[in-house]
Amino acid sequence: MADAEMGDDGKRAAKIGVVTISDRASVGQYEDQSGPAIIAYLTRILTSPFETIKRIIPDGFESVRDALIDLADKARCDLILTTGGTGPAPRDLTPEATEAAASRVLPGFGELMRQESLKQVPTAILSRQIAAHRGPCLIINLPGKPASIETCLNAVFPAVPYCLDLIGAARLETDPAILKSFRPKQ
Repeated sequence: MADAEMGDDGKRAAKIGVVTISDRASVGQYEDQSGPAIIAYLTRILTSPFETIKRIIPDGFESVRDALIDLADKARCDLILTTGGTGPAPRDLTPEATEAAASRVLPGFGELMRQESLKQVPTAILSRQIAAHRGPCLIINLPGKPASIETCLNAVFPAVPYCLDLIGAARLETDPAILKSFRPKQ
């Protein structure tokens, strides 16, 4: 359902920004595998229509902050998923840039992603992923390795649709046979 404009119910399709943050991928030194892994994951689990807006940008504070603000404010994304720049290396500034672009941090996302990742590899403790929102746009920082991306998204995505509801973003529905999202009974 990727790249759809409107759903069958006439509501606007969700816009999802997918941002690969990598000095080498941004200049074509290697092929981005993380961004496509995120899009494949979304295509597999979402039943509601969505449009993806893809970016590959270099590491660094300004590049990440500016891309997030642009995707939230100008492109009007409901959800932005970043990949890369969350480690302890000097140019890994994705969390700091996300905080600068956002109004509020949602610490539970990062806590759960690290907890689940630690079940796979001991170096997950070095990861600094966070989630935050800028108005009606949820931003989630993911690691750069495709297998780790799936681990992290499986952990936090059950809460994403309801979070989007709460901040006033477009509605997302998941395929409950693949990943059941949670919304309180009304």
